[in-house]
Amino acid sequence: MPARVLVAKPGLDGHDRGAKIVARALRDAGFEVVFTGIRQRVEDIVAIAVQEDVAVVGLSILSGAHVALTGRTVEALRAADAADIAVIVGGTIPAADVPKLTEAGAAAVFPTGTALDAIVAEVRALTAAPA
Repeated sequence: MPARVLVAKPGLDGHDRGAKIVARALRDAGFEVVFTGIRQRVEDIVAIAVQEDVAVVGLSILSGAHVALTGRTVEALRAADAADIAVIVGGTIPAADVPKLTEAGAAAVFPTGTALDAIVAEVRALTAAPA
């Protein structure tokens, strides 16, 4: 059974082209992908992630609110007793913010320009069955 990944666009950012490209790359790599569409509330993203039994939540954020939205998502997953769901984040992310995102609980960070193969490889690593 393929691993399930939720690709979500939190906040008010209306640009979804990159998220759709990543979702398609993950689908083409064999993952089952759920795409939320744009302008999602963190609470709704978490509810969908739990309902759909995903292994990874991928946040696509171009608005500049990546640190706050990532932290809120990680905390909401913990509150929903779903801390085992990995959170990854991609988008317009300055290099200086990468450590802030990992400190906030992101399992991986993909700034604009990250190769799709690198994203797929990281999601594979995050969803690999324990040895």
